[in-house]
Amino acid sequence: MIPEGLTLYHRAVRDVRGDHLLPLSTLRERYPDVYAREAAKYVGREALMQERVGRLDCRWTDVLFFSPVNPGPLLDAARQSGRVIPPIRYWTLDAAQLDPARACIYLARPWPGGVKPAPDPADELPFTPQTLREHSAAPAATLARLRALPDGAPLILWLDVPHVLYRGEVPLGALGEVRC
Repeated sequence: MIPEGLTLYHRAVRDVRGDHLLPLSTLRERYPDVYAREAAKYVGREALMQERVGRLDCRWTDVLFFSPVNPGPLLDAARQSGRVIPPIRYWTLDAAQLDPARACIYLARPWPGGVKPAPDPADELPFTPQTLREHSAAPAATLARLRALPDGAPLILWLDVPHVLYRGEVPLGALGEVRC
C-alpha cells in the first residue's frame, strides 16, 4: 500500500479527450488524431514503442508515464543554462491513487552517444513507498547536464530521470496541477 502524500508528475496534456488519462495504445483506438500527434514524439525512435516493460508484462505504449521527481528543479537547472523557459503546466497525482501491482519505477539511464542502452530488467523496480522516496529527487548528474545545455541543444528534461510506469488509465479528476 502506498501512503498518501507521495506526489507524481506528468506534463499536462493539451486537447484532453474523455475523462481519463490514457496510454498511447488506448489513444490509438479511441482518438486516432490525438494518437498521431503523441506518437510523433517517437519519430526516429519507433522501436522504443514496441519495447517490453517486463515487470508489467506489456509494451511501452501500454503505460502512462509519471515521475516521482518534481520538474521544478529540472526546469530551474535548464534556465540556469541561459534558456528562457516560460512556466509549464504539470499534472500532479498522489501516488496512493495507483494500484501498486500495475506500476513500477523505471530507472531511465543516459543515452551514450544518443543511443538508448539495451533494456535491463534491473532498471524496473517495484512500486513501493521506499523506492518512490529513494527516487524522488532530481539526480545530481541530470541537474548538471541541464545547467550546461548548449545553445540549440534539445531540452530533454526526463532523459535520465526516474519514471513511474503505470499500466492503466487515470481519472482526470484525480489530477491536480502545478506550474513550474
